[in-house]
Amino acid sequence: MADTRPPRPDSALTSTIRFDVPHSARIWNYWMGGKDNYAVDRAAGDAFAELFPDIVTVAKQTRQFLIRVVRFLAGEAGVRQFLDIGTGLPTMQNTHEVAQQVAPESRIVYVDNDPLVLAHARALLHNTTPEGVTTYVEANFHDPELIISDARNVLNFRQPIAVMFLSVLGHVADVEEMHSIVARMMAAVPSGSYLALSDTTKTSAAHTEALAKYAETGAIPYRQSSVEQIRQCFEGLEMVDPGLVPINQWRPDTVEIGKIKPFKINYGAVARKP
Repeated sequence: MADTRPPRPDSALTSTIRFDVPHSARIWNYWMGGKDNYAVDRAAGDAFAELFPDIVTVAKQTRQFLIRVVRFLAGEAGVRQFLDIGTGLPTMQNTHEVAQQVAPESRIVYVDNDPLVLAHARALLHNTTPEGVTTYVEANFHDPELIISDARNVLNFRQPIAVMFLSVLGHVADVEEMHSIVARMMAAVPSGSYLALSDTTKTSAAHTEALAKYAETGAIPYRQSSVEQIRQCFEGLEMVDPGLVPINQWRPDTVEIGKIKPFKINYGAVARKP
């Protein structure tokens, strides 16, 4: 059967994008049922799923977590500014779509330094309301000061901002650096801002094995954290109920209550800066 491929980015980017090595954003897109992936990504995704079949459910639960978190922040919490760091490939119900559906005037800044993600962002991340703003910043989350500097061109740092790190900080090899990145970002935003964060935990031997095999493909490795290491990212902040929990147990929709089992691979929480 012929390989069905998404359109390649423009020629200016092809020199920096590898099409022969699995790419985490494209694999994640494949697990979520998207079309922005290649045969090498699908092969890596299938190999991962053979070792850890629940990964497809985890990927979809991660997006559902994002939707519930942004809906809470734009609604109950009244946040109108969002800084989504490590965006990944646009799929369905992206941050700006959810936020602007609740509050049309919401301003969203996506942050990524991956040329593939940026190419898709330019093509697909468009404002959904006349009142709101949707844009992106080309920056690496290893450099919070650059993110903050560029985001100031769009966001008002005297008003609350929701800082989002959803399933991306495992790309930071060192736990202390992970904590430093989060702390520096939260130090820059004002009182009343929020941190929304989720990440992979060391709770499944099958998942750990799958990640090790994944790294052997040449893709960028992904580090697991302990639940306590994730909890430390929220030091000095006020946790929103229900606290740090498996992501599919964070404020599940009414139709889900009583029907879901906890997926302890990914934990997440939302917390307010006092």
